[in-house]
Amino acid sequence: MKIFKKPLYLDDIIEQMEYAGSSSVFIVSLVCLFVGMALSLQLSAELSGLGLKMYTGKIVGIAVIREIGPLVTALVFIGRVGAGQAAEIGSMILGHQIDTLRVYGIDPIKKVVIPRVFASVVMLPCLTIIGDLVCLLGSYYIAVFVSNQSGSFFWSSIIRELTFENVFSGSIKPFIFGYLISCISCFYGLTTRGGAKGLRTSTTKAVVTSIVIVIAMDFVLTRVLLYLLGFTI
Repeated sequence: MKIFKKPLYLDDIIEQMEYAGSSSVFIVSLVCLFVGMALSLQLSAELSGLGLKMYTGKIVGIAVIREIGPLVTALVFIGRVGAGQAAEIGSMILGHQIDTLRVYGIDPIKKVVIPRVFASVVMLPCLTIIGDLVCLLGSYYIAVFVSNQSGSFFWSSIIRELTFENVFSGSIKPFIFGYLISCISCFYGLTTRGGAKGLRTSTTKAVVTSIVIVIAMDFVLTRVLLYLLGFTI
């Protein structure tokens, strides 16, 4: 693979990891916080009518770890990092910077694309872990301070759901999502033509295509993982 061949462009990789990772923590945390609060609020309202409010933590834990955490984080990642990658590479195309790299014998894929793909594959799982935790904290706040549930029982219900099947289902998805998002964004960035209007078009296509592909892939992965891990549907 090109990523393991010299030159490695470590400075570019670190720069992209900082952009994709630490610079995205706040927005990911903010979105996941309110998603977790809304989820817990809705579940508490529905389950209390059935006398099952104590199962809020269990359901929240499964939903966040398997589905909501990875998917919401990926969608936020698309809006911030994917769009940025497409726009940045598109600007490099329009400014003939990519052509300049070729003139100097530098592989644009190695220099421009691979650091962004690598950073996305590494940092999206890290952001997902943070998003899961913040989402659960938001759910905890609503469950305990709004619905008057037991905090210790809430967390014990979630801990019981940290099984291999649930954790594996939620942890494998971000790696695939990160790869797909970055590849799609870089592709549309590299195909940018036609000035500012073309840059707008390519960035929009990158975001829309990434959203559709990620949601569709989430369904496919969920179906496959449920089958492989022995869940009955």
